[in-house]
Amino acid sequence: MNKKTLSERDICTQFITPAVVAAGWDLQRQVREEVTFTQGRVIVRGRLHTRGQARRADYVLYHQANLPLAVIEAKDNSHGPGEGMQQALDYAEALDAPFVFTSNGDGFVFHDRSGTGTQVETHLGLDQFPSPAELWRRYCLWADLTDADVRARAQVPYYDDGSGRAPRYYQVNAINRTVEAVARGQRRVLLVMATGTGKTYTAFQIIWRLWKSRQARRILFLADRNILVDQTRNNDFKPFGAAMTKITGRRIDTSYEIYLSLYQAITDNTGGAEEDKNIYKRFSPEFFDLIVVDECHRGSAAEDSAWRDILAYFGSATQIGLTATPKETKDVSSTHYFGEPVYTYSLRQGIDDGFLAPYKVVRIDFDRDLQGWRPPKGMLDKHGEPIEDRIYNLRDMDRQLVLEMRTLAVAAKITQFLKSSDPYAKTIVFCDDIDHAERMRQALVNLNPERVRENRKYVMRITGDDAEGKAELDNFINPESRYPVIATTSKLMTTGVDAQTCKLIVLDQHIQSMTEFKQIIGRGTRINEDYGKFWFTIMDFKKATELFADPAFDGDSVQIYEPKDDEPPVPPEEIPPDPPFSKGGEDALTGAAADLEPPFEKGGQGGFAADEGQGGRKKYVVGDNVTVHIVAERVQYYGPDGKLITESLRDYTRGCVAKQYASMDAFLRRWNSVEQKKAVIDELAAQGVIWEALQEEVEGKLGQPQGGLDAFDLICHVAFDQPPLTRRERAENVRKRNYFAKYQGAARQVLEALLAKYADSGIEPIEDLKILQLPPFDRIGAPIELVKAFGGKAGYVRAVADLEAQLYDLRQA
Repeated sequence: MNKKTLSERDICTQFITPAVVAAGWDLQRQVREEVTFTQGRVIVRGRLHTRGQARRADYVLYHQANLPLAVIEAKDNSHGPGEGMQQALDYAEALDAPFVFTSNGDGFVFHDRSGTGTQVETHLGLDQFPSPAELWRRYCLWADLTDADVRARAQVPYYDDGSGRAPRYYQVNAINRTVEAVARGQRRVLLVMATGTGKTYTAFQIIWRLWKSRQARRILFLADRNILVDQTRNNDFKPFGAAMTKITGRRIDTSYEIYLSLYQAITDNTGGAEEDKNIYKRFSPEFFDLIVVDECHRGSAAEDSAWRDILAYFGSATQIGLTATPKETKDVSSTHYFGEPVYTYSLRQGIDDGFLAPYKVVRIDFDRDLQGWRPPKGMLDKHGEPIEDRIYNLRDMDRQLVLEMRTLAVAAKITQFLKSSDPYAKTIVFCDDIDHAERMRQALVNLNPERVRENRKYVMRITGDDAEGKAELDNFINPESRYPVIATTSKLMTTGVDAQTCKLIVLDQHIQSMTEFKQIIGRGTRINEDYGKFWFTIMDFKKATELFADPAFDGDSVQIYEPKDDEPPVPPEEIPPDPPFSKGGEDALTGAAADLEPPFEKGGQGGFAADEGQGGRKKYVVGDNVTVHIVAERVQYYGPDGKLITESLRDYTRGCVAKQYASMDAFLRRWNSVEQKKAVIDELAAQGVIWEALQEEVEGKLGQPQGGLDAFDLICHVAFDQPPLTRRERAENVRKRNYFAKYQGAARQVLEALLAKYADSGIEPIEDLKILQLPPFDRIGAPIELVKAFGGKAGYVRAVADLEAQLYDLRQA
């Protein structure tokens, strides 16, 4: 047998798998092959999307289910035995596996990440692969599980409902690290996981394993939003069944083992006897063995918080904090109390892995915000209050000064965006306080009369003071419920709202806290493939997205777009044929402003709850006699590294291409060698090339019609200074060469139609075999007949490849 002729899969089957089995590994329980552990980053291209390449390990070896020990990376025999080691180390680091192997079928190269051996890398023969017992022994040394009792507690299995649901790799890491830390005796544990990554499911598996091992017989799960407690009880924690209860009505029943509680339900600082104020003291201090604090950044991190009082009272219990955003300020610190996180899974990592949705950013600045506004001397507001004579700017808007035309302009941009994309896209509008949220609701209702006639709940204010609005929160987050579509809010929906299908987040709120900013962005980061939610848009009216530039922010956006006064809020690649918002439209909106009356008394909150209102702050309200306009600004983008791109898009693209291809020849070799050009286009998109915006900029500069250049000419022109040809020019060059003369009948008709399709739509559609089902091909014949005209599928594929070679032949261009 000549190993050099064998494929990688043959090497696995004939050499690697037999060597692993011979070492004592159980193929059914301990060995998994071709393990895909990410989904591939969502790459947004205009209104379309694609997935980047998922990460896949050839082999993962386990001590038991969800406890990975080793990664094996295989190569065919034309490679050396150690090739692929860097890739394997990357996979092992992600999977928390301390042992790494590579093989080409001749033997293994073993890399020991645990530091428990005498050498980091060694060569092993096929008959020298380590046994499960040996790797488990060394794993226990690495993880400090040498004590038999500690080791037994760390091996308690996960909950398995038989449905096949398995935790994602980062959840496994978080669960294992926490359980092992507790088994070793660590009393305080902090887990940091981005919003939308399944913190509650992770918490359930941790609690389940600690409960089943009897390390924790009685457990308290604390949250600060009622919806969080109810979602937890009815969903992820459901397997606890009759052993679980929710503390309600200030009643204590000590017969349960799993307790869920709103921390407000067991604390009360309004006065009265100590036992009546803090009913958690009806439990003995030693009652709970484990306390899990959800979203621990919001209260328990503060020294004077009610949560800290609870944690101090149950000081003998193991305490686990869960957060997406650990709070670190000079006054408040999560890590000071809990210690450094045992595991962190960031927003950026979640987006890179394809588990979280990327986003576009639309920045809109108003003249009054940036240039300021000073009232004429002696001017009174709508309620007869004399307006203090000073300059008001962005920091005053909707706090000290209400410009009704500004509220209307924000609502108009939101409405225009939805009409231009999807009028039923779930939208959250974050406002400064409750009265701002009510004004925004009214403005949106008046601008969307036809939608409100369909259903009065098209726009709802969902704030802490409004019972009807809060009652609609479940409908808003339910993917199957169309209404409400737009929710205006202040603080209530900042956290703990699992809005899987939210596609638009509007920031008309002053946000100074990175913690709060991350939580708000997290409202849109969930992906729901069943409902077509793969990315979302952030519309920013108060410069909140400047926090993207803060080093504490860890998630990069797809695009930043700042429309000019007469431009729609939809980014360039999504501009509709007839933008509904124009200068003429602004005049009409101005006339409608008189209908928007503020819902509050002068200088007050109109009875709104103080926690979401503006306290005793005086607000001046100015009507339609002060106009507001959008200031023309530049388009900006964020790159894959999360940093603002301040250079031109052209220069940025040149840099992206240079990282991938050292020369034009290298680019051409890659372009000509791939089976589908889409692969190169997607690779460069993953590197940060923003195709639609680049095309618009280049074609605008060249004075060419929009949409005429394809990716090949954009790259050759921008990165290598080649004169570009339009698709139609390339197609015409092929026709002039009489290229089709060698084909007859249906085959020639198909190729001529493919060339015409390329000229109209680009290279990607003609590479898809399904195009033969569409006009005009369906008029030539059935797909199977058309393929037969080329002698079969292989002949058809060769003909398409030959056509592409003719299109991109620079020598004949």
